[in-house]
Amino acid sequence: MKNFAKLLVIFSIFILFIGCKDEPETKVEPLRVGSALEFAPFDFQTPDDRNYQGFDIDLIRAIGKKMGREVKISNLGFESGFDGLIAVLQTKNIDLFIAGMTITDERRQKVLFSDPYFKSGLAIAIRANDSTVNSFQDLAGKRIAVLIDTTGNLEAQKIPNVTIKEFGTPTECFEELAKNQVDAVINDRPVTDYMIHRGEISNVKVLPELLTEEEYGIAIEKDSVELMLQVNLALQQIRDSGEYDRIYEKWFGAKHSES
Repeated sequence: MKNFAKLLVIFSIFILFIGCKDEPETKVEPLRVGSALEFAPFDFQTPDDRNYQGFDIDLIRAIGKKMGREVKISNLGFESGFDGLIAVLQTKNIDLFIAGMTITDERRQKVLFSDPYFKSGLAIAIRANDSTVNSFQDLAGKRIAVLIDTTGNLEAQKIPNVTIKEFGTPTECFEELAKNQVDAVINDRPVTDYMIHRGEISNVKVLPELLTEEEYGIAIEKDSVELMLQVNLALQQIRDSGEYDRIYEKWFGAKHSES
């Protein structure tokens, strides 16, 4: 009887072992992230080794880590503007998109947005020796450089008799300003400040007046509500832990404020 009991225990362990061995492992799919790596300090590639860098890049990697998912980033470029990037997102070849995209009602019709992760605003940059432009109203009849399919482009269209020149990168906009081919650049203030601070552009001054106050969001495919909730949870955890402030200080040198 004792031998039978021992055999029964051994048999049970064997069955349990076989069952565990045959059970398929749960595979966590990587988080497929699209970006437009021409928007320093948020998204860019280092010139030497072409590594992906920036505030957005650090943030999405931290979010992926909180979610327990490997982050795979694809550079989608910006030639077709945000509309083209949203179209790529809608093909479901990527899970989400991050690249300093302003949350707007029009874009909300096409994609889901995470909770806002950055507060920004549009500013006017002119040549340092230009005394003719001191406000938004002074841009009437001027030549303005903007990024294609951005809120800066929309603001420029409100200016009477304006000539708008669209470009794919902020660098191209400021090159036109340096060559006297445009009179001003309308661009996101933190991006312009970063370029000046890094010495990428010179002989430029930024007007103190902000044209808009904007919030950046992570764009997610319209049907992916569960993913949006997971991203928002991870983002909140990063804020609560202080990791968000550390990432902010790395790129902007000052503690982030929600005010």
